[in-house]
Amino acid sequence: MEWEFIDGSIVKAHQHSAGAASEENQAIGKSRGGNTTKIHMAVDAHGLPIDFEITGGEVHDCKVAPEFIEKLPAADFTVADKGYDSEEVRDTIRKKSSIPVIPRKSNSKIGNADMDWCLYKYRHLVENLFARIKHFRGLATRFDKLKRNYASVVAMVCALLWLPM
Repeated sequence: MEWEFIDGSIVKAHQHSAGAASEENQAIGKSRGGNTTKIHMAVDAHGLPIDFEITGGEVHDCKVAPEFIEKLPAADFTVADKGYDSEEVRDTIRKKSSIPVIPRKSNSKIGNADMDWCLYKYRHLVENLFARIKHFRGLATRFDKLKRNYASVVAMVCALLWLPM
């Protein structure tokens, strides 16, 4: 694979989706906006989903990224936004023999001199994917109590996107 793009998007969770009888983490986080869930998605160069991870909405992208990137197939370039700007994420990408294309935060001392801005412009593919999957009502607002049920809805929508149109 030549390129892969990673990003996360927050989904509101309905108030009745909280409170499952299970002891496991159901990936529903508390924030100022209420209950939320975050979908971390990897997308290929054609804008099609490769893999995803579901966490609570309050979980920062950098916390999930190293484990998430480890299970992705190898790519020549891995493109992400400033939310993934950490040396741990960059090292994980380099260990997979991939080149990280992640802009540095504005307070970084290193700067963006070696940044490939032409490739970074294609990051809209992952944003477009989130826009397409949020057209599905069952995915745009989380109604499922269990993480596995919501993950199966996300997987089904991703499978539908792979079908030829």
